[in-house]
Amino acid sequence: MENGQIPENANEHCPGPQSESAGKSESCEGCPNQQICATAPKGPDPDLVAIAERMATVKHKILILSGKGGVGKSTFSAQLSYALAAMDFQVGLLDIDICGPSIPKMLGLEGQEIHQSNLGWSPVYVESNLGVMSIGFMLPDPDDAVIWRGPRKNALIKQFLKDVDWGELDFLIVDAPPGTSDEHISIVQDLGAASIDGAIIVTTPQQVSLIDVRKEVSFCKKVGVQVLGVVENMSGLCQPMMAASKYLRMTEAGEEKDVTEWVREYVKEKAPELLNVIALNEVFDNSGGGAARMCTEMGVPFLGKVPLDPELCKAAEEGRSCFVDQKSGTSASALKKIIDKMMENQGISRVLVDNDA
Repeated sequence: MENGQIPENANEHCPGPQSESAGKSESCEGCPNQQICATAPKGPDPDLVAIAERMATVKHKILILSGKGGVGKSTFSAQLSYALAAMDFQVGLLDIDICGPSIPKMLGLEGQEIHQSNLGWSPVYVESNLGVMSIGFMLPDPDDAVIWRGPRKNALIKQFLKDVDWGELDFLIVDAPPGTSDEHISIVQDLGAASIDGAIIVTTPQQVSLIDVRKEVSFCKKVGVQVLGVVENMSGLCQPMMAASKYLRMTEAGEEKDVTEWVREYVKEKAPELLNVIALNEVFDNSGGGAARMCTEMGVPFLGKVPLDPELCKAAEEGRSCFVDQKSGTSASALKKIIDKMMENQGISRVLVDNDA
């Protein structure tokens, strides 16, 4: 427990040896360190001072959260980072999803390794103004499972914050795992003295996702993190009616016959004005009002909707920005509006200009 660090053999949800409840809380029962923690002298964690010093060169710190997995949180984190870097901001993307690090793939950085310098760990750079840090760079095999208890996860998150040489950043985007577990408590506590701007919460439209998002909003309110807004992702399947659709016809024998080419040729000849029509199909049930209604009920900003776009999915799979070409037109446009709204709500553009002046 050197420097107040949580020992690796501690129980899950360990409050930390410096906590007033160390050795006394329910989560301490049966821990081999219980007696030591209960009698150890209490005081400020020296690592938090180091984190505050490291984060002093980072202007804005934004958490990306979700109530459940599979809603596109990491995709949003990656594309937000790409967008901010394209605006000539200095951007860092920190992946604290210890058990499911997908950021290296979504940034096209699979197989890269972390390098050490005299200033600490160096982020892996996509571009000169976009650096990334993830446990994914530390795994000898990308298929290796990370089977760690909470204390070890928390120790690595703390190390990412105090030992990574982020340099001068306009934005540090933190991609967190789904839920409200140890990693979330750790990042909020560790950045407590470094001034978090707030959190963007990503959801899908259906109630089964929004139920968990409500818990995420409650978590933010309880720990004092401002909710910058909620993004409704996968808000309908959006794609050109002719470009990607496949058309089938049922035969009298009940078999499916592919008539895609016939439909396309027919439309070209008979109704060419339909060639540029975008088809939007609702995939999830949003009859309950979706994220917009939830935001109204919980008093948090609604930033907008992003459609389920096959081209955006492809950009994430290939580790590239969806903003560099016209392929992801609908999703890229929606994401840009959301990012602009978030920055406008927080006055971030003006603050950065003033700081740079």
